[in-house]
Amino acid sequence: MWKSIGLAAASALLVFGCTQSPTGRSQFKLFSSDEMATLGNQSYAKIKDQEKVSDDQALIGYVQCITDDLVAVLPQPWRDLKWEVTVFDNEAVNAFALPGENIGVYTGLIDVAETPAQLAAVIGHEIGHVIAEHGNERMTSEVAAGLGLSLGAAWVGQELEGDTAAIVMASLGVGTQLLYILPYSRTHESESDQLGMDYMAAAGYDPAGAAQLWRNMAAQAGANPPEFLSTHPSPQTRIDALESYRSQVQATYQRAISERGRPDCVKPT
Repeated sequence: MWKSIGLAAASALLVFGCTQSPTGRSQFKLFSSDEMATLGNQSYAKIKDQEKVSDDQALIGYVQCITDDLVAVLPQPWRDLKWEVTVFDNEAVNAFALPGENIGVYTGLIDVAETPAQLAAVIGHEIGHVIAEHGNERMTSEVAAGLGLSLGAAWVGQELEGDTAAIVMASLGVGTQLLYILPYSRTHESESDQLGMDYMAAAGYDPAGAAQLWRNMAAQAGANPPEFLSTHPSPQTRIDALESYRSQVQATYQRAISERGRPDCVKPT
C-alpha cells in the first residue's frame, strides 16, 4: 500500500510540476507564478513593516541605479516588469529578492560591497533566485518532504511501537534534512551565483567583483558551519566556482562595455 501511495505522489509531481530552470536544470514546481507572487508581496509588505526603511536618498538612488542596470538586461518578461527596491537601515550583511519582483538591500551589505560591481553581484544573485523560481522549488520540496514524513509516520504507527518508533521517525527527519532539503538549497545558491554573473556582465559590471565580494564576506564572517550541514556553499567553494565561471562571461562583459560604456552608478561616500 505504501509503495502505491508513494508512486502516486511521485507521479503527481512529474505530471504537474516538471520544468527546467534557466540553466537547464530539471525542476519540480507545484505552485503557480501568481500564487508565488502573492506570497512574495505579502512577505515583502511584512518585512517593510518590521524593518527600519532607510531614508538616505543617496543610498537609495545608488541601489536603484544598479538594479535598473541589471533589470534592463534580464530575459523577457522580467525586464519589462516593475521591480520594487527597498533599502533597509540595518547593519546586517544581507539582501533578498522575493516573487512579485521585490528586492531588499540592507545597509550593512552596502558597506561590505565596496564597489558597484560587488553590489551588482549580490542583487543579480538575488534576482536569479526569483527568475529561476527557487522559492517555488523550495516550497515544493517542503511539501514533498512533509508527504514522505506523513507516510512514514503512518507506517511507523502501524508497524512499530515505543522507543523504536521514535528512533525511526527521528532518522526520517534527519535524513530528509541532510539528503534532500539542504543539498537542494546549495544547488539554488550556486545556480543563482551563475545567473547573477550573467546579468552583471551583460549590464557592464566587471564579473571579477563577484568573487571579491565573497572574499570580503569571508573576511568578515566568524566561524561557519561545515559545508555538509549548510544551505550555502562554503565561501572558498563559492569563490572558486565564481572565478571559474568568470571566463565564460568575460566576452559578454567586454561586449557590454564596448556597446554601452561603463555603468555610471556611484557609491555614496
